[in-house]
Amino acid sequence: MNSKYQNGFFLFGMAVLIIMVTQLDFTQVWNGLCHAGYWSVAVIAIWVFLYVFNTFSWYIIINAGGRTKVSFWWLYKITISGFALNYATPGGLMGGEPYRIMSLSPIIGTERASSSVILFAMTHIFSHFWFWTISIVLYLVLYPVGTFMVTLLGAISIFCLLGLWFFIAGYRKGLAVRTMNVLRHIPFAKGWAKRFVTRHQQQLDTIDSQIASLHKQNTRTFVTAVLSELTCRICSAAEIYFVLRVLMPQANYADCILILAFTSLFANLLFFIPLQLGGREGGFLMSVAGLGMKASDGAFVALIIRLRELIWTGIGLLLIKAGKSGPRNSC
Repeated sequence: MNSKYQNGFFLFGMAVLIIMVTQLDFTQVWNGLCHAGYWSVAVIAIWVFLYVFNTFSWYIIINAGGRTKVSFWWLYKITISGFALNYATPGGLMGGEPYRIMSLSPIIGTERASSSVILFAMTHIFSHFWFWTISIVLYLVLYPVGTFMVTLLGAISIFCLLGLWFFIAGYRKGLAVRTMNVLRHIPFAKGWAKRFVTRHQQQLDTIDSQIASLHKQNTRTFVTAVLSELTCRICSAAEIYFVLRVLMPQANYADCILILAFTSLFANLLFFIPLQLGGREGGFLMSVAGLGMKASDGAFVALIIRLRELIWTGIGLLLIKAGKSGPRNSC
């Protein structure tokens, strides 16, 4: 990637990260770390392994069209940096996805890089909808439901089914043109979208054909990528389990999955806020209350998870400047 763009991504991300760090109550953070003890280290360390799942999904998507010279561990670095930029950027995908495309384009070409990044982002979001759907079933199995919960779970189920339908259609026909057509009807973006489609219609059609091709011709790759992302979602509930173990030794993993599912759903509805500030904390408070836990438990979990996000955002931004040389060969 051109060093000018690399520096731009790095400086923007660091500026946002510094602003977010200044909003922390450092006394509260220190007390929380002391209370959590070595479990706080486990919460941070587990993401060394969780990012492997994300990288694996993207890696097999890239190589579905033929073996490339992309190194798995170079891609691992780009994956972490991409998520760091997503965390720090309003709108989420506005930061990490352009960075991934620009990093990968010199190796496999712009169109193939764009299609692989779009497909990876689709798979990442698609797995979220499956995770939320599975969590609804898990809640129904574990807890009795009243009128309010039936209504709430029904609304969430409809939302998840619509999301699954949208992405399945996108996998079959491509999503690039469909997304741009949606933007053409949004105020403030429609003028730019119309000009972009006019200039890049052929490239968008090529990207969509590559996305549809993977779904049709490489079903095994598609399913493996989705399962890898879904496994990552389920395993990431471990960080909540680690924190809850400090508060209640009888904490069970199923409840942690439900807390993560509701919190991530609530936070993603507030995608336009950098690091989903406030939304994630509110999600933790409501989810633990719904499971009969104290609000203070939710606040403590939210604090430790927020600290982990900031630390990994910082690591990802530093990795943008580390190892400037490109990938040498595949793993």
